[in-house]
Amino acid sequence: MENKKEEIMQLVFLAAACASIALVAMICIFLFGSGLPTIAQLGVSDFLLGTKWRPNNDIYGILPMILGSIYVTLGAILTGVPIGILTAIFMARFCPAAAYKALKPAVELLAGIPSVIYGFFGLVVLVPFIRETFGGTGSSMLTASLLLGMMILPTLISVAEAALRAVPDSYYEGALALGAGHVRSVFFTVVPAAKSGIMAAVILGIGRAIGETMAVIMVAGNQARMPQGLLEGVRTMTTNIVIEMGYAADLHRDALIATAVVLFVFILVINLTFSYLKGKVVQQ
Repeated sequence: MENKKEEIMQLVFLAAACASIALVAMICIFLFGSGLPTIAQLGVSDFLLGTKWRPNNDIYGILPMILGSIYVTLGAILTGVPIGILTAIFMARFCPAAAYKALKPAVELLAGIPSVIYGFFGLVVLVPFIRETFGGTGSSMLTASLLLGMMILPTLISVAEAALRAVPDSYYEGALALGAGHVRSVFFTVVPAAKSGIMAAVILGIGRAIGETMAVIMVAGNQARMPQGLLEGVRTMTTNIVIEMGYAADLHRDALIATAVVLFVFILVINLTFSYLKGKVVQQ
């Protein structure tokens, strides 16, 4: 009887795993099957390197949206990654127990806040602040970068903290035995030992930033043109799809699906890069 139950559960687990693989395969088939012919029809160079997006004139160049996504994501990395990693180090190795009891739930609460709430906060608080402090309209690349940097913090902190706590205590104790202080033991022994996990946290944060839509729509300005500067509006690939998919038809709709293909390839490249770097770290 026990063997029968185990066989049944194995089949259940196998079915669940196959369903996950099948879903990913169907998404890939739909995206590439619909998007690649459109890219070929429009011309790879014209589509990827074109600087003008004018659906009314059947001109579909997504370079402004590609650069917008890259710039906003880089801005989020520059603002969010240092804060997130240092916070994780503090929580894992420096935070008093009483403070940790309040800080840990706060980080978890940040992870549960919907994107639209972040976007509303950015619209009401960050946009006026940027406008009054630096000038411009406030809806800009800088605002979107700051907001995304804030949004990736929960992922960064949680994954990096888990990686730091997974480092055996013998590493830290060995550093202390050799005469290093607490700070040096943490930063020169524990942190390097956890670099694979910290790298995973950064990659997950990048994926969250480059795929974010709703919050970016509310604060980025959404101007389908080449990025002009930190205080000017930009449009990312995700926001371009969401804004126009509701009324797009024919070639316009196909061009938006092709944009999703490019975004999907970006995510694949990020994940493959992480896998490669993780392998290099493990080999070392």
